[in-house]
Amino acid sequence: MIDAKIGIIGGSGVYEIEGAKFIKEIKIRTPFGEPSDAVKIIEIDGTRVAFLPRHGIGHRYSPAEVNYRANIYVLKKIGIEKILAVSACGSLKEEIKPRDFVIPDQIYDRTKSRPSTFFDRGVVVHIGFAHPYCQELSKVLYETTKSLNFPVHNGGTYVCIDGPQFSSKAESKVYRSLGFSIIGMTGIPEAKLAREAEMCYASIGLATDYDVWKEGEEVTVDKVIENMHILTTNVKKVIKSVITKIDHCTKCTCKDALKYAIMTSPKAISMTTKKRLELLIGKYVK
Repeated sequence: MIDAKIGIIGGSGVYEIEGAKFIKEIKIRTPFGEPSDAVKIIEIDGTRVAFLPRHGIGHRYSPAEVNYRANIYVLKKIGIEKILAVSACGSLKEEIKPRDFVIPDQIYDRTKSRPSTFFDRGVVVHIGFAHPYCQELSKVLYETTKSLNFPVHNGGTYVCIDGPQFSSKAESKVYRSLGFSIIGMTGIPEAKLAREAEMCYASIGLATDYDVWKEGEEVTVDKVIENMHILTTNVKKVIKSVITKIDHCTKCTCKDALKYAIMTSPKAISMTTKKRLELLIGKYVK
């Protein structure tokens, strides 16, 4: 029993929080393969939190190679109910400056070939995704970040691309013309899978650059690394502060996302598939 309800997905540097106590490491193979890495359980001011490095320790997996299904599944398996996703991103708006934080409320999928659902092999599920992020959890994340006097923007659309290349100028200008706020490579299918797993999911975007639309300030790796170092230091302070407030998020409907979403008759679902997906659909399909 790990006694942790909060999960953090992000870069490995995010986990080195001052005063945190390491509890243990968990390695679990899932029906969807291996997660990016072992899950680290740590305790911060009496609250246990699970950390999962999205790209693996040492940044081994590119955005399109990350096994998002296994990552979300393993957090669900160990009892996590709420996920905070930490993601580097580029700004598509003048007012969102490098080193600012953004709490998006919408997402636009520009990925092409990533598995984006747990439900296949004879199970059809249509979840609601009008509001991709848990509104209650996002509100607490925004208010906490603001209270620490960090520059933070509430709301906005995150456009997710495959990468690993950055955008062309033409692409960046199109995304700006569509009114998108930030651009990244990891928000999809993470948000979709968290909803399918009936887990609250909110994201904090770490704006490292202006993508490539702004003349003279095009994204470069050295700029990203420099700004990411400062943002990581600040976001660790946000995480330390917000985890003590998350338990009060109890009014959202994320935990019931599958209640009316499973279209396939239980009788038509094979025993093999039921067993494979029992963690996700067990309370609805016997």
